[in-house]
Amino acid sequence: MLPLLSLCAGFAQAQEEKATEGDGYRTIEWIDLMPEDDLDALLNPPESLNNIADGSAEDQIASQMQLAIEQASDSRYQQALISTRVVSTFDGQAIRLPGFIVPLEFGEEQRVTKFFLVPYFGACIHMPPPPPNQIVYAEYDEGFQLQSVYEPFWLSGQLSTTTTENELATAAYAIAVERVEPYTEE
Repeated sequence: MLPLLSLCAGFAQAQEEKATEGDGYRTIEWIDLMPEDDLDALLNPPESLNNIADGSAEDQIASQMQLAIEQASDSRYQQALISTRVVSTFDGQAIRLPGFIVPLEFGEEQRVTKFFLVPYFGACIHMPPPPPNQIVYAEYDEGFQLQSVYEPFWLSGQLSTTTTENELATAAYAIAVERVEPYTEE
């Protein structure tokens, strides 16, 4: 849970409106895709989480996610961990978003054509997935060569508020990818 919370906390300071770039894509951050009350709930977790001893069974992310699912109706924080709620104003917008690729399907020459874009490395693969409103399902008919899942990318394309489920995760957003670029800080 800490990677998501640190990511949210880091981006919380950058919530100002992003300008549309000259190429027509609005650069957004992951927290922009999260309804404000979901973000607030994740940034203000219940006090009981502070009482978990480091290294204990309860400290493991998988244990925390399972507990979150079981108690989803009990707390706003737990609901935010599995939220499929979206920011509807992003539906149909041309956006640019950085993230890590989780390949789902390959085309010719092992080019990635369908994948999840996630906010941090290891999401959906090495640990439980982030909330669905922090996962974007992507389709890129042209495909691209993915050399390493450790490398972040910028995706540009048309965003929609379409939910996609698969055995790895559920995504509350989808993007029709028009461009994939290696990530560089700006």
